[in-house]
Amino acid sequence: MKNLKLVGILLIVMLLALAGCGSAQDEGSDDDSGSDNGGGDDASSEEVRVTLGTGGTSGTYYPLGVAMTEQIFADAEGVSQSRAVSTGASVTNAQELAEGKYDAVLIQNDIAYYAVNGETLEDFEGNTVDNMAGMTSLYPEDIQVVTTADSDIESLDDLNGKNVAVGDQGSGAEANAKQILEAAGITYDDITPEYMGFGDASQGLQNGTIDAAFITAGAPTSAIQELGANKDVNVLSLSDDVINDLTSEYSYYTERTISADTYADYGQEEDINTVAVMAILVVDSELPEDTVYNMTKAMFENREEMEAAHDRGSDITLEGARDGMSIDLHPGAEKYYDEEGVSAE
Repeated sequence: MKNLKLVGILLIVMLLALAGCGSAQDEGSDDDSGSDNGGGDDASSEEVRVTLGTGGTSGTYYPLGVAMTEQIFADAEGVSQSRAVSTGASVTNAQELAEGKYDAVLIQNDIAYYAVNGETLEDFEGNTVDNMAGMTSLYPEDIQVVTTADSDIESLDDLNGKNVAVGDQGSGAEANAKQILEAAGITYDDITPEYMGFGDASQGLQNGTIDAAFITAGAPTSAIQELGANKDVNVLSLSDDVINDLTSEYSYYTERTISADTYADYGQEEDINTVAVMAILVVDSELPEDTVYNMTKAMFENREEMEAAHDRGSDITLEGARDGMSIDLHPGAEKYYDEEGVSAE
């Protein structure tokens, strides 16, 4: 009997021990499940990696984007790592933001509007970008039509029959080129369009394979400066009629005058009358509100980093952060602007 009692006691102890182990395993499984689903306080405070899509290395987006990611966003609370990537610029950036390739992109305000609303450009008709939210407006992007000073091109009319670089195919620069040519009564049938980025266009002008190039970027633009280091440049003015047609037809264009001094060291002799769109910074709408708030705050508390990276950095101001913003702001950015008393233009 004693042996039977002892066996019974041992069985009870073993069953209790097994039950305890099962309970501990169940509790552990609940914790793991919560972590996998991103729930709980730990997940909400998880830091994110930010990849910023910019543009070609010879434009303005790239140096500013590098300054933003390496010297500003990298230290923002909620960001574990940030980097800038050279891209095909506005249209490509919008498409690849939609695909999840980037967390933020630099883009023209007109292209952002078309992307969100699925309008105008073939790339976006019926294909809206649903995860794009505004963070800040940056600076005017000047449309510059450049040729060499020794060419016979003095106006848009002289582009007829010429080889003209119109930007990467499907890019924001190409959209601008088409619209400006149309305002001047010129179609692609009247020219030989060459699809290339700013750096390649500069090389083409140097070696004579193209006659002129459309460049949409903040002036001074390094591609034009690179050309001017080898040949004197002539950046064309648009006629008053073309400027009036563009600003009447498209709400995003504003009239701009670029001082001759901007490219005086490269042979430019006269002021340049043209139009501009606005460069803006947009983010994935799914980024956490606190993270975007901190990125926006860090940006305006460290503006000197962007000023050092490019002349256009000095155009980036808190007062103008909402001017020309063509899409809805991310809640994190809007929260920061509301706290700072920054209203839309």
